[in-house]
Amino acid sequence: MSEATDLLVIGAGAAGLMCAIEAGRRGRRVLVIDHADKPAEKIRISGGGRCNFTNRDASPKQFLSENPYFCVSALKRFTAGDFIARVDAKGIAWHEKTLGQLFCDGSARQIIDMLLEDLRAAGGELRLEVEPGAVTRTADGFVVETSSGAIACASLVIATGGKSIPKMGATGYAYDIAEQFGLKIVEPRPALVPFTFGSPDIEPISELAGISVAARVTCGKIRFDEGMLFTHRGLSGPSILQISSYWRDGDEIVIDLARGRDAFEELKRERKERPRLQLDNALALILPKRLADQLAARTFATSRLADLSDVKLRAVADAVNAWRVTPSGTEGWRTAEVTVGGVDTAGLSSQTMEAKSVPGLYFVGECVDVTGWLGGYNFQWAWSSGWAAGQNA
Repeated sequence: MSEATDLLVIGAGAAGLMCAIEAGRRGRRVLVIDHADKPAEKIRISGGGRCNFTNRDASPKQFLSENPYFCVSALKRFTAGDFIARVDAKGIAWHEKTLGQLFCDGSARQIIDMLLEDLRAAGGELRLEVEPGAVTRTADGFVVETSSGAIACASLVIATGGKSIPKMGATGYAYDIAEQFGLKIVEPRPALVPFTFGSPDIEPISELAGISVAARVTCGKIRFDEGMLFTHRGLSGPSILQISSYWRDGDEIVIDLARGRDAFEELKRERKERPRLQLDNALALILPKRLADQLAARTFATSRLADLSDVKLRAVADAVNAWRVTPSGTEGWRTAEVTVGGVDTAGLSSQTMEAKSVPGLYFVGECVDVTGWLGGYNFQWAWSSGWAAGQNA
């Protein structure tokens, strides 16, 4: 005999909890299950433990998808301002960092506690360490086999996320269920992830491990102006993580190590004003010293600026403003913050997140082919998509 509920939500992360809260507030009997022993672990670790819970500037333009218009409805109907209002109503103090990113003043646990309190107030139930299994469609909805027994439900929401950070229990469960019911999958790949390089490219990069610069990183027509970090394995930092969502194997990236400063003009000016200045010291006026020394060594070493023609200065400047590299890959799912790709939005309603061909079946959050930029956007998609499904499921 199956246990029965109106709505079963599989996945106790940001999107799943938001959906369950909204459905509970509509009077639905709601049960949330998760295979983990704690809910919302991605919330707990995000933002260095302070949770970058949204971005004040969130809009559809900061999201990737095979259908860039799919996210518009949910994001407009439940906005960053709407979530901020809930945070404020709970008395959770927060602050804004760069580029509209909002963080708790205290612990990310405050956001988790807010969601769990709202779930309880809405009459919803949460069960942890329950492994979901096979799903069967019935005349009345669905039956889900779990490690604690079968659960029948009229509506089923899949909120199990993508493949990023497998050590936290990420799986491809959502994709398996989607394919079972005839929905297509846009090939998932790691996103918001550092780049790696093979030999010999990695040697000069690893020598600079720990150095950070304000960079402009370009891949094709996409560009981000944020910090970049040299590591022992390759390149990281916000600008690199951002561009990784757009990068494909074999793509070249172009890096302006001085982010908009015209190295050629600055070197020309120094040559005129201080012709005896050595190149390495001149570059150190633009770049961190270790990076300047390495770049000088690769070009004209300790030559005096007076001895360098415009052609040579231009070559040096190009190494600063247009460093061209081709990553060998990324660090993969192990460190990827999110997943690009997922359940094809062509099979879902943008209004409700319901599968068009399977009434009562919903997909929300990271498992859907909607991926935000770094900086709170992916949490906003979780809130918005979960809210949209919760109005109907």
